[in-house]
This record gives sequence, structure tokens and C-alpha cells, in this order.
Amino acid sequence: MSDWTSFGRVDADGTVYVKTAEGERVVGSWQAGAPEEGLAHFARRFADLVTEVDLTEARLNSGAADAGHSLSTIRRIRASLPEAHVVGDIDALAARLDKLATLAEEKAGEARAARDAARGEALARKTALVEEAEKLAAESTGWKTAGDRLKEILDEWKTIRGVDKKADGELWKRFAAARDGFTRRRGAHFATLDAQRKQAQTAKEELVAEAEKLKDSTDWAATANQLKELMTQWKAAPRASKEAEQKLWERFRAAQDAFFSRRSEVFSARDNEQRVNLERKQALLAEAEALDIDADPKGAQAKLREIQAQWHEAGRVPREAAAGLERRLRVIDDKVREVMDSAWRRTTKEDNPLLAQMRSQVAEAEDRLARAKSAGDARRIKEAEQALAAKRQFLQLAEQAG
Repeated sequence: MSDWTSFGRVDADGTVYVKTAEGERVVGSWQAGAPEEGLAHFARRFADLVTEVDLTEARLNSGAADAGHSLSTIRRIRASLPEAHVVGDIDALAARLDKLATLAEEKAGEARAARDAARGEALARKTALVEEAEKLAAESTGWKTAGDRLKEILDEWKTIRGVDKKADGELWKRFAAARDGFTRRRGAHFATLDAQRKQAQTAKEELVAEAEKLKDSTDWAATANQLKELMTQWKAAPRASKEAEQKLWERFRAAQDAFFSRRSEVFSARDNEQRVNLERKQALLAEAEALDIDADPKGAQAKLREIQAQWHEAGRVPREAAAGLERRLRVIDDKVREVMDSAWRRTTKEDNPLLAQMRSQVAEAEDRLARAKSAGDARRIKEAEQALAAKRQFLQLAEQAG
């Protein structure tokens, strides 16, 4: 692993800085040991980011990952860098991510083009099937042959994927209309009553098939609405023969019961988990509200950070409790900030350790500029002048704020 610690430093009060092309910024605080250990800790975090980028790049290049998902990962990591709590070569990693984003966008575009082509082919195939079904429904009098062919069309239809939902729905309506029309003509040819019963049976078999396809779904809300709609259609449909009606109803009801039983089990497990999470967050909140902020602002701030980290790890809680808990935690956070800001304003410019540190940094920058001028190195002179200007500006703003 590269020595990422060279891109950071820890000052006397434990504040950890990372060095970037735009200057230094604070990434955290280290109070648990030697400064070298703190730098190593934040460098390991940076190494974790590099590892994630390495894996994303490898999967993208190998074609094992979806380019769109890879692009989302790349953009997420890239967006996190300006505020990432890490020590390492952030500028180089940002440049690398920018190149990877361009590559991922190209691959995603290629994938979209391929999907569009596949959708076009699937749409053409389904359109041809619908047109054939409509022709059979309108013209054919070979009832068995035409009926068998319509079943083959349906089987082939089910194997075709990739058509967008709206177009697929419109084609399906045409196909269903053609098939129903054929069934009605055939039924009328043999006997009106028999036709009605067979038509009713066919319609309810379709409802059962739809219900059985949905019984293993985990899209709880949408599937529940679909099953309720199927029930409405069932009640509105004519009755089939007594034996067929009973058997179909048993299958239809069993499919619905299977889905709603699984949904109840999942919701119950989720509710139990959220109740456990609620108890944990209530305990954390009690701990936060017990902090003596006025007596020890820095200690309270550090402890609150630990509590907030555990808070995020605790997971979701019941919706009705979430807002109140978050509001109470924000009240504590706001009070800590207010007390810390008040303590800062009470510190004189002469005694302020941060201002003293910033003045020291300005002096160091002036020394680097002098050495660059002595060496006659134009590039180093330019970089040193920019760094000095930035540090002087930061010092001026800090002194004005104080």
C-alpha cells in the first residue's frame, strides 16, 4: 500500500488535516494515541476507498458489472471526496474517478443501445404475433387448429421479454381481445350456453394463472392491489360449470392466501426489528440528553459524535416515532454547537490556538516561497505564492471572525 500518510498531518491538539491541491482541510480528530497512529487510521480509510475503486474498475473492464451501476458507484465516491474523512492522494483519486466515469458512461451508452435494439426486436415479434392472432380470430373457421395456434402464440408470447410496459400492455389488450373474440365465435358456433360457460372458465383460468404468478411476489403493495383487482374481476365474471368453478376458486383463493400469509410474516418480522431499533435509539437519546454540555463542551461534543455514529448504525424505527427522535437529537446537537461557538468567541486573538497555528503556517509558507525564489524554480515559486496567498486569506478571515 502506498504511504498515504504523507498527504496528511496531525497538529498539536489532535486535529487531522489532509493536503490537497486546494490546500489543507480538516478530516477529523485523533485523541487515541500517537499522531502517526492517527494518520495511519485515516490513511486506511483512504485505502478502503482505493480498493473499492479498484474493484469497480476491474468489474467494469471485465464486463461482470452493469455499467449503469458502476457509474453510480463512481459518482458516489467522487462526490464524497471533497468531505471524505481520509488521508491520501485525493486529487489523484479524483482524476482517476473522472476517467472511470467517462468509461462507464460509454459502456452504459452501449448497453442502452443494445437494450433498445433488443426491445425493438421484441416489439416486432409481439406485434407479428398479435396481427396473426387478430387474423385468426376474425377469419379462421378451423376451430381446433386456430385454437391450438393461439395457445402456441401465447406460449411464445410468454418467452418474449424487454418490451416497455405501455406498449406491451396495448399489445396484450389486442391479443387478449383477439383470443376472446375467437372464443366467442367458436362458442356461438357450437352452442350459446356452452360458449358462455367455456368463456367464463377461460377467463377465470386466466385470473387464477395471474394470481398464481403473483403468489410468490415480494412487491407487497403493488401485488396486493393486483390481487384485489383480480378478485373484482372474478366476481364480475360469469360462472363456469359447477365443478370447474369450485376447483378454480380453490386455486384462486389458495394463491391469494399464500401471498397474504407471507406478507403478514414479513411485516411482522420488520415491525419486530424496528421495535428493537427504537429501544436502542431511545437508550442512545437518553445518554445524549444526560450530557453535561456546559461543564465540558469538548467532552460532550466527542461523546455526541460517538452517539450519532451508533445512532446511524441502529437502523430504521417505526415511522411514527422517527421524526420525534430525530428532533430531540438535533436539539442536543444544536446546543453543543452553540456552547462551542460561544467558547470560541470568548477566546482572544492572542490566546486562540487555531489563529496561532494559522500564523505559523503563513510563516512556513513565506519560508518556502523564499527558498523557491533562491532556487530560481519558476514552478515552485508559483505554487508557493498560491499556497501563501491562500493561507493569508484564511488567516485574515479567521482574525476578522474572532
